[in-house]
Amino acid sequence: MVGAGPYGLSVAAHLRAAGVPVRIFGEVMGSWRHAMATGMFLKSTPAATDLSAPVPGARLADFRRMHGEPELTELTPIPCDVFVRYGQWFQKQHVGEVDPARVLEVSRAASDSAFVVQLDDGRELAAAAVVVATGLHGLAHIPDELSRLCLERPGPRALVSHTSHHTDLSPYAGRRVAVVGGGQSALESAALLHEAGAAVQVLVREDRVLWGRRPSLARPWPQRLAKPASPLGPGWTLAAVCKAPGGVRRLPPSARLLLFRRALGPSGGWWLRNRVEGIVPVRTSVRVTRAEAAESTVRLGLTGAGGASETLTVDHVLAATGYRLDLDAVPFLSPAVRSAVACVPGSKAPRLTATFESSVPGLYFTGSLAAPMFGPMMRFVAGTEYAATRIARHATRRVTAP
Repeated sequence: MVGAGPYGLSVAAHLRAAGVPVRIFGEVMGSWRHAMATGMFLKSTPAATDLSAPVPGARLADFRRMHGEPELTELTPIPCDVFVRYGQWFQKQHVGEVDPARVLEVSRAASDSAFVVQLDDGRELAAAAVVVATGLHGLAHIPDELSRLCLERPGPRALVSHTSHHTDLSPYAGRRVAVVGGGQSALESAALLHEAGAAVQVLVREDRVLWGRRPSLARPWPQRLAKPASPLGPGWTLAAVCKAPGGVRRLPPSARLLLFRRALGPSGGWWLRNRVEGIVPVRTSVRVTRAEAAESTVRLGLTGAGGASETLTVDHVLAATGYRLDLDAVPFLSPAVRSAVACVPGSKAPRLTATFESSVPGLYFTGSLAAPMFGPMMRFVAGTEYAATRIARHATRRVTAP
């Protein structure tokens, strides 16, 4: 198991409950600890934030109850640090030992029926199956207009960075920061920057910012019928893709990719709105067309509605520009293994069977890298149960087969 986040921990819990010898490598909840700024909240509701174990007592509500903490409702945004503590508790209760070693390479064994896993401490292990559950680690996307400046100015005084590079935004106090993006990461980072004392503005390509609606704990039946609830929000489309990820997989590739890209567009959580609107300058219908270093500042060339252009000078650009699902960014797969993994047409994400197995027998992918096959639920914690049960069942048969 490569990765010890929500998906890795959930698959490991199911495998260990089935008596399968499993080794899990990585830092427990590492991305959530190091790629989220202090003060951030989950966009997910408590009902969509449970990790998966094959026994009762593993939910977020169980963790809160065991520690004497009040149960969270849909009206209670979940702090990231609470979710991290929950994941660490889940690991101790349902997974057991996690090896912090970093996986350097996964290659095929000479027998071609197993894998060789090389670790950064010099160990070399054999494995009958490998599950890639590394989340979004290494997949951060910075547009070409900005990425060149990342290479020119590495380190803490870099002119450009991605939101996933930060655990603390307070060092930008007193500095001019442009946040590029219009989703939750952009809007929440802008709020945190403003509250830390930065002079911040948000640059959004779309013509408006979308906000989630404050949930109602008791919706009338006509509303429930018109927009049924789902772990990803209300609406028939979201309810369908959450109810049947396997059905999404059977759609034509073009339909799957369209669904993946459009089912959940950029938006901000309802609870964040009053920290941004009227407080942080948000400019819509504006694109960054160029970026140039000017001593210790960045000059951004902007194009607005109607083609009007201008130059904006800031001290730092924070790219909240999402992630790109690309197998080439999974560094530990050997070239031979990577080239043998068939991809979804029109993308660089792996093509997977109904059990999340790739075209390389025994190599599984889960979490965000599985979203182009199984739909947007795999981008969220809500997908852990669906993925973990199917991977564990199939991998168990593979490992225990005579």
